[in-house]
Amino acid sequence: MFGELDQVDQHLLDDFQRDFPLVPHPFRAMAQQLGVSENDVLCRLVSLKKRGLIARVGAAVRPNTVGASTLAALSVPEDRIGEVAAIVGAQPGVNHSYLREHEWNLWFVATAPDRETLADNLDLIRNLTGLALLDLRLLRPFNIDLGFSLKGSRQEAKSAVCVDASVIEPEDRPILEQLSKGLEIVSRPFAKTGRMLGRSETDIIGRIATLSAAGVLSRMGVIVRHRAIGWKANAMVVWEVPLEDIEKAGTNLASYPGITLCYQRNTVPGLWSYTLFSMIHARSRREALDVLNGAKELEGLRDVAHTALFSTRCFKQTGALIESKLVGKTQNETYTVARHCA
Repeated sequence: MFGELDQVDQHLLDDFQRDFPLVPHPFRAMAQQLGVSENDVLCRLVSLKKRGLIARVGAAVRPNTVGASTLAALSVPEDRIGEVAAIVGAQPGVNHSYLREHEWNLWFVATAPDRETLADNLDLIRNLTGLALLDLRLLRPFNIDLGFSLKGSRQEAKSAVCVDASVIEPEDRPILEQLSKGLEIVSRPFAKTGRMLGRSETDIIGRIATLSAAGVLSRMGVIVRHRAIGWKANAMVVWEVPLEDIEKAGTNLASYPGITLCYQRNTVPGLWSYTLFSMIHARSRREALDVLNGAKELEGLRDVAHTALFSTRCFKQTGALIESKLVGKTQNETYTVARHCA
């Protein structure tokens, strides 16, 4: 799909996944780089969004800097997959939900304003499904920047970022929510956001710059829907790395070309022994396995037990939850939820 797009659309998708211009007319700045008009860029981005090739133009908020999040999994009988996926997808804070090739087959990301609410939401899913649930909290990120090249060239991941969450101010939450929903694709998006929040354009740009520099925003730019443009052979590869080797293995794996995400998560005694998680986004299973075969030879990973969980179906893909209020604990009660739009 990506190769079928014209050159300007390809550049919009590939070159602006991060480092979005923090200026009053950001789309004009993009247009100048591409040698086209600002209106052309605006129209193209609106079209790409309508076609489902991009989720938004906005930001990805680094996990657990604002609120709480976790990766969770259920082992769902084959005849209940549709039913359980619908239950999970309807719950507050669930923003990504995939079917993967494994006994633990339904995987999802859950977010909430705080740990207590997150725990309540997971308990609700346990109660509604009647299934055991793996709660695999993030312990250490090695690479969580999903803005990889779409042209097929395998690049090393960006170096780890030191995050300073102390820069976050209470007034930043509405800004982060708007960035997560996506900027309006208009000539002066920061001015539009400022009017919505009762703040100046200069103030909005300044706060985004501060949050980006502090690593609270993992990236700011065009958020691509990878599956929609042809990157469909995606595998979550999990590794049983001894804790004493995690730093070496995680650092090496995160920088290996073709590894798009890498992080340490907690284990669940008796149920889940894998400590290191990684993602490979590829256009074919063979391409993904080629990356995996190379990664297996890295120092810290040789002869380490691992499993590749290829995704077979996407049930839900939106942005992460910024604010949520859980007001009920039964399937028929009402929830008030503010989600990232994607």
